[in-house]
Amino acid sequence: MAETDISKLRINRAAAPAGGVPRRRRRPWVITGLIIVVIAIVVAMRMIAAPVVVEPVTVSMAYPSQSFTLLNATGYVVAQRKAAVASKATGRLEWLGVREGSRVKQGEVLARLENRDVSATMDQAAANIKVAQANLEQGQAELNEAERNFNRSRDLLAKNFVSQAAHDTAVSRFEKAKSAISGYRASIAVAQANYRATEVGVEQTLIRAPFEGVVLTKNANVGDVITPFSSALGSQAAVVTMADMSTLEVEADVSESNLDKIKPEQPCEIQLDALPGVRFRGRLLRMVPTVDRAKATVMAKIRFEELDPRILPEMSAKVSFLSQEMPSGERTARSALQPAAIVQRDGKSVVFVIKDDKVAQVAVETGAKMGEMIEIRAGVKPGDRVVLRPPEKLHDGARIALPGK
Repeated sequence: MAETDISKLRINRAAAPAGGVPRRRRRPWVITGLIIVVIAIVVAMRMIAAPVVVEPVTVSMAYPSQSFTLLNATGYVVAQRKAAVASKATGRLEWLGVREGSRVKQGEVLARLENRDVSATMDQAAANIKVAQANLEQGQAELNEAERNFNRSRDLLAKNFVSQAAHDTAVSRFEKAKSAISGYRASIAVAQANYRATEVGVEQTLIRAPFEGVVLTKNANVGDVITPFSSALGSQAAVVTMADMSTLEVEADVSESNLDKIKPEQPCEIQLDALPGVRFRGRLLRMVPTVDRAKATVMAKIRFEELDPRILPEMSAKVSFLSQEMPSGERTARSALQPAAIVQRDGKSVVFVIKDDKVAQVAVETGAKMGEMIEIRAGVKPGDRVVLRPPEKLHDGARIALPGK
């Protein structure tokens, strides 16, 4: 029996096993599949946990009158009665008794110019009146004496105790005395007229308030030269500027294309930039009967129904012309929100309030529509930030991100 050479035996490692694909070749595909599955799970989890990008909106205050607003206009608060108080005389300012904000009454002395010269002239005119009155008294005494002589001469002439010539002399003296009385009275009238003229001159050195009001600005100081038209270098014309605060009104420009929307006595609502939280009732008082051709507008004057001491001239104002008078119970501000921020969840009206990087679902009670806003009676308060147009997938406690962050 021939011997077998076992040294020639070899294992063919390239041959496939009976089970099909070799284990070593199958193992990389399994690992790759597992990696893909893990990556998919991680991506899905990250997508689920990723913050939702939302647009915020703030709960604000709105007025029910917005639903009845026909037209909005802008303007300024002005005083219908306003004056730059000056003196008709020329002189140096000697005394100033008011400052900005001082309340004055009609006729009250605000300032005084140096008036010693005109005061002396007035004293002289007063003395001339006394001289004229003394001359009148002397003339009256002479008239009385002449009248007595005339009466005596007339009696004597009737008895032929005096000549006609002597009686004529008594008559002439009596007539002359009566004429002198008229002259003395005329002198008194002239002296009194001169006194009134000098009194006017003194009065012109006293600068008085033309009406009751408030001093707005002080334009001169003690020592300044005051002239009626401020024509001299370094001189002033107006000493103070004042206004009657009871005549405050709003002047607003209305486009001529919107004139059919307004009419006299129409109710209005006035908002001042300086007092944003207050709305004042107003009424269209009158319209200036001319058009500003440069701006194509007509000036409307709106009066305040109730004046507030905080209202000052030259304040910026916004005027809303209303279609009807607002009841007293609907003149206060209310919480309002854009309707797009309110959604339905489980049959309830809710909003999503933004708190840091998450949202909280809050049920709200809505009211009437106010212009483009809707009233919020309960649930959120002014200043709260909520999500505008919340997506369907947004839920209570969800993480969010704001645009640009």
